[in-house]
Amino acid sequence: MAAANPWDPASAPNAAGLLLGHFVASGVVTQEMLNISKKSASCFVNFSRLQQITNIQAEINQKNLEIELLRLEKDTADIVHPSFLAEKCHTLQSMNSHLEAVLKEKRSLRQRLLKPMCQENLPIEAVYHRDMVHLLEMAVIFIERLETHLETIRNIPHLDANLKEMSKALAKMDILVTETEQVAENILKWREEQKEVSSCIPKILAEENYLYTIITSSLPFTSKVHVQTINAK
Repeated sequence: MAAANPWDPASAPNAAGLLLGHFVASGVVTQEMLNISKKSASCFVNFSRLQQITNIQAEINQKNLEIELLRLEKDTADIVHPSFLAEKCHTLQSMNSHLEAVLKEKRSLRQRLLKPMCQENLPIEAVYHRDMVHLLEMAVIFIERLETHLETIRNIPHLDANLKEMSKALAKMDILVTETEQVAENILKWREEQKEVSSCIPKILAEENYLYTIITSSLPFTSKVHVQTINAK
């Protein structure tokens, strides 16, 4: 796209064109002089591009500012948004009415607090009776386990030392279990050996009796002398 010549008074109505038109009208320059000096000026194209870039950058900055404002509005919506403010106002009004009722009944409440509440029945609506039964069961269970919970809380500072002692006890237990297994294996081996020895004893006695019988039968003279000696005595 060809750039507009600022020296041409018939071009876009900019400052240079208006000035040249004024010069032509006053006779300082002529149209022929302008036509002779007419040429493409690329520098003005760069100026226009620079102006466009500046405008675009300004628009980007404006959009960034709008985005930041939207983010700020989102972050502070629970503070400045009308719906949240209305909800908070309603909550404050209800609290205010409750405090006003408490202040109106201040004297009766003070007298009530000064009186002992022992052996008195507090009125509870029928809708909450089932919940009260469940609450009393939970209270009884809590009271039963209170001492255990307190003991656990007292032992929290000594928890590391207890864990170390438990680790040592577990290590000793592992050693004792290993030694017990070895003793049990030795006992089983000893029983098997005793069974083998018990089964061999009758055979050994039978062999000894057999040898004794053979020896006594092969020595008759010695037996007779021994018998005579015994008779002489």
